Amino acid sequence: MTAHPNSTEARDIRYHLHSYTNARKHEEVGPLVIEKGDGVYVEDASGKRYIEAMAGLWSVAVGFSEQRLVDAATSQMKKLPFYHTFTHKGHSPAVDLAEKLVSIAPVEMSKAYFTNSGSEANDTAMKMIWYRSNALGQPQKKKIISRRRGYHGVTIASASLTGLPANHGSFDLPIANVLHAGTPHHYREAQPGESEEAFATRLADELEQLILAEGPETIAAFIGEPVMGAGGVVVPPATYWEKVQAILARYDILLVADEVICGFGRTGNMFGCQTFGIRPDILVMSKQLSSSYMPISALLINEKVYGPLADESNRIGTFGHGFTAGGHPVAAAVALENLKLIEERDLVGNARTVGAHMQKRLRELADHELVGEVRGLGLIAGVELVADKAARTPWKNVGALGGLVNGHLQENGVISRNMGDTLGFCPPLIITEKQVDDMVDAVKKALDTALPQVKG
Repeated sequence: MTAHPNSTEARDIRYHLHSYTNARKHEEVGPLVIEKGDGVYVEDASGKRYIEAMAGLWSVAVGFSEQRLVDAATSQMKKLPFYHTFTHKGHSPAVDLAEKLVSIAPVEMSKAYFTNSGSEANDTAMKMIWYRSNALGQPQKKKIISRRRGYHGVTIASASLTGLPANHGSFDLPIANVLHAGTPHHYREAQPGESEEAFATRLADELEQLILAEGPETIAAFIGEPVMGAGGVVVPPATYWEKVQAILARYDILLVADEVICGFGRTGNMFGCQTFGIRPDILVMSKQLSSSYMPISALLINEKVYGPLADESNRIGTFGHGFTAGGHPVAAAVALENLKLIEERDLVGNARTVGAHMQKRLRELADHELVGEVRGLGLIAGVELVADKAARTPWKNVGALGGLVNGHLQENGVISRNMGDTLGFCPPLIITEKQVDDMVDAVKKALDTALPQVKG
């Protein structure tokens, strides 16, 4: 990359280590520096505008530069810029947000607990689960089952729950007591001729066999996203969640729903749990909770979790866990205003109606020579690319085709993200049908540009 030595791009290369980035390649190509955002659009340092088709990182529900969130942050910053929730302390924004979240939960919940990111929240969920098992006199009941290709964060514990090789390799992960079950992706994992329901039955049977092999008395919880996000936007097959929950109930295993991506409207309901009939004991949320204007995450726990936890804290004298900024008053105030906007503007309804249009338009790409599968619901979708449709095989190596098409798409003014060879689409909930059309037209153009490079 050639840039003025004092440019933002050059200084970024000199001083900044990026997440999910090949550091050596970054030294060569440098960053795309985003300077502004408005609605569903962002603008880079050169003034070029893009549709942000991933809502940043699956997260900016109300769009960029929403003045009401800026005002909520400013007002709270002036009144109480920081306080904590340790040792019987609290503040109104945290209390108001806790009450709001418990009141809108898809199932009956007892308490909200605040953290700063999805990773911290899932890390906390694991600690709570272990703490609870000890409280119940079940010190052997500590194993947690996640799924291959599931994504639950990047702390040592939450990255262990994550089921992606890049999050484990060279990090010495996963840690002990974390198991991984199968991926509910019919297109990639089903046997020839296997229906969705038969596939779901097989996955449930395999889960039960894993539980029995490990010993049901050692399994504390199962964690899953209603729709897998970073694993490639995997929509579970029909009856999957129903069958999984029946097995968990049979062996007294807690269910943790990771709603970090699905929560607050993404699937066309307020929570993905409502879309799939999931009844969790712990519900984890972040991202669209504040539209990522401020870092905040939360866990909702039911009485089955809270009761033993409270008893154990009484026995020990404290619940020895917490983060300095957990339940930060400014973040909580922004989250409250964000939830008001989602409700007032019926953005959940918009995710259903405009989401149906997005799903229809993206599925028009299914006949393209480079498209293997289009999947999704609401305002979340994945377009999986292949070099050979019949064999479902990649071009060169996994991720090469996704990277090629994603690069062309960015040139066409749309920011997506390729997860291997799957392009993700998760735009702000405020997107219009016209903006969806512009986005899909750019995808078609990128595919057509890549085709001769792949087939030539």
